[in-house]
Amino acid sequence: MITPGPVSEPVPESVSAPVPEQVAGPVPETPYRPRRRVPVPARVRAAAAAGRRALPAVTVFVVARLAGVAALTVWAHRRHDHPRNLLGLEWDALWYHRIADWGYGTFIPSWEAPGLRYSDLAFFPLYPTVVRAADVVLPGGSVASALFVAWVCAALAAWGIFAVIDHCYGRRIATALVVVWGLLPYSIVLSMAYTEPVMSALAAWTLYATVTRRWGVAGALSVLAGLSRPNAVAVPAALMAAVVADAWHRWRTGRRQDGRAWLAALVAPAGWCGYLAWVGLHTGHGLHAAVHGYFDVQSRWGSDFDFGRYALKYVKHQVLFPDTLSAYMATTLCVGAVLLLTLAVLDRMPLPLLVYSAVLVVIALGGANFFSCKPRFLLPAFPLLVPCATALAGARPRAAAVTVVALAGVSLGYGAYLLTVVTVPL
Repeated sequence: MITPGPVSEPVPESVSAPVPEQVAGPVPETPYRPRRRVPVPARVRAAAAAGRRALPAVTVFVVARLAGVAALTVWAHRRHDHPRNLLGLEWDALWYHRIADWGYGTFIPSWEAPGLRYSDLAFFPLYPTVVRAADVVLPGGSVASALFVAWVCAALAAWGIFAVIDHCYGRRIATALVVVWGLLPYSIVLSMAYTEPVMSALAAWTLYATVTRRWGVAGALSVLAGLSRPNAVAVPAALMAAVVADAWHRWRTGRRQDGRAWLAALVAPAGWCGYLAWVGLHTGHGLHAAVHGYFDVQSRWGSDFDFGRYALKYVKHQVLFPDTLSAYMATTLCVGAVLLLTLAVLDRMPLPLLVYSAVLVVIALGGANFFSCKPRFLLPAFPLLVPCATALAGARPRAAAVTVVALAGVSLGYGAYLLTVVTVPL
């Protein structure tokens, strides 16, 4: 007879089996799961890719500008000048410094011609406003903040220039153009506390948004660009021309009109027109003052639009009588701008870039007085350099290297010459 052994009770599922002694240890409360990757938005990935694509060109640009500052520093110390004062407190930079520190309200009688009265209302507000905001958080004072803002904007301008030229002409030409732009004879201005870096950055990214049909971004950037400089009216002009051309093409092909494009064209000149109206109402009353007030302020500086008569007389004087090196260099660059604009028309440059460049050339050469400043006014007209960049990109490596070295020598030497020897306004 078989005696049954003890019957073992079933172990409940909630009670886990004992862990063997050789593997005993802390048991995690929850089983291990691999971490999920946080999805990166497509726009962020696209921006990162665009940044990597533009990095070589922007790096060369930054190195060129640092070399320009280093050359100026060496030469300034030999002349017992301080490079910070030369870059941050010379000519117009001093006016922006005063606006950033004290606001508008400075008037200085002319020391050149009786009856003229220099007013800081001639200077647009975006750059000094940004400098004042940067001075709150950055150490070193307003001059250091002004230079920091200008240098950051110059790097952003190089990136934006690469982006728009890369979209229209390709990477090689875009890289070459950024290099040439950073090595122009007047490129030292891009390292100064001036508004050209700010305007160039906003203009480049506005043009990029325009050629890629990002109308909302283009309109917003155009408003900001219009607050940077008087000749920044070229930016909304380019955007509006692109919108009109796009609307005409849609009408001819029977497609629906884009309301966002028309809205961008409507708001694009708001910044430029808004500041002109503010100056007019600040200096007078009524509609006439709102329209003509800013131009009256410019007239007191001796700056009028005479359709190029002053420029022609200036060039005639140079032909008949000897002049300074800076005068001949300014004339050469102005003539070069006209020739490059003609090539842009013949080569059928994309409409926004062509309109932007043409407006800048007309304003620079059509204005009276301050001929020595005209190359600086033309500095933001980077699309004009496309033929030069095309030739450099297509040259043999040895020829391209020699050209870049020669441009660097001229740029570094002439930049130091402009700020330490030349006595006319820059």
